[in-house]
Order: sequence, then structure tokens, then C-alpha cells
Amino acid sequence: MKAVEKLKAKLPITLKPLAEIAYNYWWSWTPERISLFRNIDPETWQKCNHNPVALLRFADQVRLSQLANDPIYIKRVTSVFKQFQRYMSEADTWASRVAPQISPTSPVAYFCAEFGIHESLPIYSGGLGILAGDHLKSASDLGVPLVAVGLMYRQGYFRQRINRHGWQEDYYVDNNFELMPLELMVNSQGHPITVEVEIRQRLVKIQIWRAQVGRVNLYLLDTDREDNDLVDRWLTGHLYGGNAETRIAQEFILGIGGFQALKAVGIEPAICHLNEGHAAFCTLEAARQEMLKTGKSFYEVEATVRDRCVFTTHTPVPAGHDVFSRDLIESYFSRYWTKLGLSEDQFMALGARRLDDPWEPFGMTVLALRMCRTANGVSALHGEVSRKMWHILYPQGSVDQVPIGHITNGVHARTWTAPLLDDLYTEYLGQDWSSKIADPQMWANVEQIPDQELWWRHLMLKDYLIAHTRAKLKQARKERGEDQFWIEAIDRMLDPNVLTIGFARRFSTYKRGYLLLRDIERSLAILGNPDRPVQLIFAGKAHPADEEGKRILQRLFDWSRNHEQLRDRVVIIPDYDMYTARKLVQGVDVWLNTPRRPLEASGTSGQKVCFNGGINCSVLDGWWCEGYQAGPDGKGINGWAIGEDAHTTDQELQDKIDSEALYKLLEEEIVPLYYDRDANGIPHGWIQMMKASIKTNGPLFNTDRMIADYVAKVYAPGIATNVESIRASVLA
Repeated sequence: MKAVEKLKAKLPITLKPLAEIAYNYWWSWTPERISLFRNIDPETWQKCNHNPVALLRFADQVRLSQLANDPIYIKRVTSVFKQFQRYMSEADTWASRVAPQISPTSPVAYFCAEFGIHESLPIYSGGLGILAGDHLKSASDLGVPLVAVGLMYRQGYFRQRINRHGWQEDYYVDNNFELMPLELMVNSQGHPITVEVEIRQRLVKIQIWRAQVGRVNLYLLDTDREDNDLVDRWLTGHLYGGNAETRIAQEFILGIGGFQALKAVGIEPAICHLNEGHAAFCTLEAARQEMLKTGKSFYEVEATVRDRCVFTTHTPVPAGHDVFSRDLIESYFSRYWTKLGLSEDQFMALGARRLDDPWEPFGMTVLALRMCRTANGVSALHGEVSRKMWHILYPQGSVDQVPIGHITNGVHARTWTAPLLDDLYTEYLGQDWSSKIADPQMWANVEQIPDQELWWRHLMLKDYLIAHTRAKLKQARKERGEDQFWIEAIDRMLDPNVLTIGFARRFSTYKRGYLLLRDIERSLAILGNPDRPVQLIFAGKAHPADEEGKRILQRLFDWSRNHEQLRDRVVIIPDYDMYTARKLVQGVDVWLNTPRRPLEASGTSGQKVCFNGGINCSVLDGWWCEGYQAGPDGKGINGWAIGEDAHTTDQELQDKIDSEALYKLLEEEIVPLYYDRDANGIPHGWIQMMKASIKTNGPLFNTDRMIADYVAKVYAPGIATNVESIRASVLA
């Protein structure tokens, strides 16, 4: 019996539709559907990490019986289920109209090492995974025939504790796949569908889980089977854990095993989209299978494979791209390259930047660039950086002729927009606002929203963020066994009436979470001003192997503890996840972003802030180069630029330039504008910038527009489309 049928059997007849809804992450991107589960039992909902399958499994039968006899709740269930059925069966979608050549029988296959769909499916670490999850959601909403392939990590990414000394401690928690919105793929006899790959002369069996993301099926590969060697069972244990051997094994499974898994479940993709180089080995398996089918050599099928594969790169520095030593490649591929009819040197050449060096390591991005017909960066600036970085592979032309374009990232607005703002947009932009997010004319109507209406909703969202932050901090301090004084102090932390800056991302050196600390006295004067105070909320993890990133986090912790005037104004939320991310992007006044330029390929967290009326203050890097707008006086209209275009190879000097620019912006523009109020306490100048942030960034930096770009430029190049015609399936 399928998992959804088992769950149905547990539920009263009037609530059985909840089982089908629970097993499709479609429920996760509107507040109405989320509340359908949360209202069953808010406490259990919180404990099970907002997982509707676990909630329904553990729900009290008396409570379920009560709801099963509640006509109002029954009507809600019936209404949402009808929406779901219409959504899933709709044939007349945007993609079916503009690109009918992409069909469900020959879909796009989207490969990625991580997917951030929802916090209840913790197989993501950060921006790459969140972008991938949003990609699937908009592909579903626009009706693009697409399937996805990833890995089902037994323990996912690490969890984070911050000890009494401010040092990050890493730990892992097992995922219980049986209690998650997942279905194990089985054959007609009820046995798991598996594929086998050979890893270091051992056959490894891979089973396949399916997560439904609207109309998109996400297939997740899992080696944790009793018939595998113990070492092999842990190959899909952790996301970005282990050493180079673990990484190459995982990428072998993702690319080669993933391509085989699609065939095993009956899917023959027309296009393979490699989201980052982790999945580049799938091009080799595509070639092997084409050779078996046609009897041709590798070089004879190479053009066919290339025509079928496309590549998106996300990394703007050479050191960030996966490379493997010749010895490691030999230990994993010595039998495989013979299946391709290649010699060792011929195989190594596929991943070598320089063909004249016999010890050149094997690069996954190099393999992807050689074996894909198109490649793109994820912002205009990142496209430029990538062309310079990979010019070595295309020496016959100029840098501008390097065949790497760009499609700027976006976010799935229906996931990230707060319910209070959704309600406001429905009133002033129209009932169908969320179906035409890419339409700038629709967003122009933001000017019709009364200032006080936008402001009180924003304050409520900030209040919610503060309540969430306090709860997380209190839990952390109790777990650390801190004194009662420090636990009770949580209730005094943060104030919804104070200018609130959010900084949340991976703690690594280039992201410069320490930038505000360069001049301690100046930062104390800004943050501790008794008349116009500022408060900071930090969140994020340092990679377990990144000692310097952990030290940055510890410095921030010490800074907030050791200065009495900051104890209520500077906080660090531990164990950053998608739930906390939503609260942050929905509740902060300003989103701070301080990477070393040009090391931010795109970034998307600041884009989420825009949909919620937040304002960006960022170095001109990644997407902000395209989003930021300045007036005739040089000052920002829809946010602030730190340091403008100034950049130098002297990192210490660059830090000084940018920190000075940030202090000046805070002192002269940001803080005065926020506290400039009318008699009713409304900051009209600030609200004008909030509106500008929404209406200028909303139509551009969303995944509906991004998916439309991928369809028109990559999946089905040459089709005609425009932003006014982009319509998502959002059925009421």
C-alpha cells in the first residue's frame, strides 16, 4: 500500500483529502493551505518541524474527530482539495502555450546536489538549494514539464549549536523518511526500484524516493540499504560532509546514478539541466547510453549529448569549483572510461583546463562546459566574471566571445511573501496579483497602498520576527544551561520600534559578517544611540571545516555580550533554516549584504526582502548591480549601495573603504530617514523607499521571470515571450 493510502486509512472520511494534499509540497506556498494543517494542533505542528505527514500521523484522534465534524473546517478542506485537483489537472498553462515542444513525455531533467523546498525536507544548506527549490515551484506554476534529481541525505546538512563561548558546535539528526512527504518508488511487485553503480569495484544499489512539488516530481537517490556495504550506506549520509572521496562518490551517484534512475522510472529527458557542476557526470552516462543505443563511438555521440545538456554555474572563483586529482578519478573511473571507449588520457582531457599538463586535476565545471550546448551565470556581473575565468578553455576568441551568458536568479514570491503582505497586495494589486508577478504594470499599483496600511503590517511582521527570535534564543540558552539572569534577559531583547537590520547567510570570510565591527567605537555610537537606536539580527552557519568562519561568528557573539549597551540590540539566531529565513526576510527593515566584490554570484535573500517591503543595503555585487537604482543626486531610490563600484585587490583596504561607506550611510541616510516621522509616527520618506523597493525589484527578481528566461533562452531557444504574458497557475 502506498504511503498516501496508509495515511488516508487513518483519517476520518471528511478529512481524507488532507492526505493527498500533505504528500505534495504544493501546500507549502500559500498561507491558507499551511494553516489547514497548523490549525489541527499548533504545538505538534511546531514539534514536527511543520511536516504535515508527521502531524497527521501523530494527531490526537479526538481532535481529528472533532474537526471531521466541524462543517466550517470540512468546507475549508473541500475547497483547498478542489484547488489542488484543478491545479494538478490544468492543461492550459503558460508553458503549454509558448513552448509546446517541451512535453511531459520528454521533460527537462534538473540535476542539483541540494533542494530547499521546505524546512520539513532538510536536504539543503543555503542559497544553491533554496534557488533550486524555487526553480521547481515556478516551473510547476508555469506548467513547464520538468522533473528533478537530487540526493536523499540521511542526516542532511549539519545542525548548529552556539556554546557559552560563542563557538559553533556541529551535530546531526537522522531524517525519518517514512514520516516525511516522500514516496519510495516501487515496481509492480511492490519492491523498491533500484539502480546499480560501481564505486571502487563495489556495486552500490540506489533506491529512489519521490517528493512531489506541485506538478514537478523530485527524485531523490538513497544508498542507505541493508544490501549495501556499511561505507556505501553512508554515501548519501551528509550534505557537503566528508572529504574529496565522499564528494566524488556523491557526484558519481548524482550524475551517473541519477541519469540511470530516470530511465528506471520510465523517464527519457529531452534536456538535462545541470545546476552547478556537481551533476556533470550525468553527461558521461548520457553518452554511454547513447552509445549503447546507436553503436557509435563516444566522439560520434558527443554532439548529440551536448545538444541535450545545459549548464548553470553559480561559483565566481576558481577555488570554489569541484576538482579531483588524477589518482582519485582513476580509482573511480578506470572501469567506466573503458565503457566509453576512451583511454585514461582521453577521459582526463574532458575535465582538464590545460591539456599540456599531465597532472592537471579533473574539473567538474570544465566537464560541464565541454559537454553542454549552453552555459550561464546567475547575474549579469557573474556572467562577465565567468567569461574571464573560463577564457582559458576558449583561447581562439576574445573574453567577450566566451560562450557563457547569464540568467539572473529570482525567488518564488508565493513562498516568501508574508501572509499580511499577500492580503495587502490582493486588496490593492488585484485578486490575481500572484499569478502575474513578472508584470511591472501590476507592481506600479503599489503606489496606491496607503502609507499607514503598509506600515502597520510591516510592524506586525517585525513583532513576529522578534517573538520568533526571542523563542529561539531562550531555547538555546536553556539548552546551554545558562544562568536565569541571561534567560530572563531574552524578554528585554529587541524592540519593534527600533530600526532593525538583518544579516543572514553562510559565515565565511568573503561575506564579511565582521564589517560593522572594524571601528568598534563608531559602531557602538550608531547602534547604542539612545534617541535613534539600531538593532542587528544575525543568523547563519559556518561550514564545519571553516575555522575562520567560526571565529567570525564567535567575534560577533563576544561583541554582543561584552558591551552592555548592545546586549538587547545585537543577537545571533542559532541553527538557521528556511523557517527562520522566512521570518527574517519578512520582518527586517534593512537587509545587509557585505560580500567582497565580485564574489557573490547572485544572492537571493535580498530579493525575498523586497517582496515584503524590506530595503536592501548592499555592496554592488550579484543581483544588486541590476536591482539598485539611484536618483539624479546619486542617492539610492530603492535601497543603498555600499562603496559604490570602488574595489581593490588589497582586501584590508577594501574592508576599510566599505566599512567607512557603511557607517556613513547609516549615520547620514538610513537612520535619519527611518526616524523622520509625522505626528502619527508614520515615516513617509521611509515608506516611499519601501514602495520603490517592492515595485522596482518585484517584477524582475522572481522565479516566474527566471523560468520564462530559461524556457526562451535555454530549454526552447528562439521562442517568443514577454513579461506581460507570463502567467502562473494560481487557482483560487
